[in-house]
Amino acid sequence: MPTSRTIPLLSHLPTFDPNTGDLTVVIETPKGSPNKYDYDSSCGAFRFAAVLPEGVSFPFDFGFVPSSLGDDGDPLDVLVLLDASTPVGCVLSARLIGVIEARQLEKNSDWVQNDRLLAVATRSRRHTHIKSLNDLRPELLDEIEAFFAHYNRLAGKKFEPVNRCGPEAARKLVDAGIDRFIRAENASASPGSAPTLLS
Repeated sequence: MPTSRTIPLLSHLPTFDPNTGDLTVVIETPKGSPNKYDYDSSCGAFRFAAVLPEGVSFPFDFGFVPSSLGDDGDPLDVLVLLDASTPVGCVLSARLIGVIEARQLEKNSDWVQNDRLLAVATRSRRHTHIKSLNDLRPELLDEIEAFFAHYNRLAGKKFEPVNRCGPEAARKLVDAGIDRFIRAENASASPGSAPTLLS
């Protein structure tokens, strides 16, 4: 007799693969896409969020780290280097190589930290040699920062890179994001419910 089971939201998947320790990433917007997609955990689907200006597209697959929260209240953002783009909603494993620490100014709001993690897909063949940001051509990081600054400016926001750090700093940011997620989940849990535990 068939039994029903609850399928976890993509936003609540384990942050790290329990078998390999690799970072879990959910892709929202593929490389080369002129459209921006956002995951909506309220319905478990991806919403069409915006159209980029003519000639502008995402430089790499762009997604989020599940079971994490940034200072802006959203899951941590991550750009993933791949051999070819993946579809919206693809779940993959990746290796952190660094982070572009940045702050962002929303409309009628204050500056908030809104970093961009960078990672290499575990199964990538083309980028296996990349272990840190130092292995990337310097111009590439400039181009990534320019893309997000331009993209946010068109949306009426400001994006300001403040630092570039390696994989160790990136991991610390992920760990802090996990702690923030757990606190938020426990705060929203009903009285008497068990605390959130992540594998």
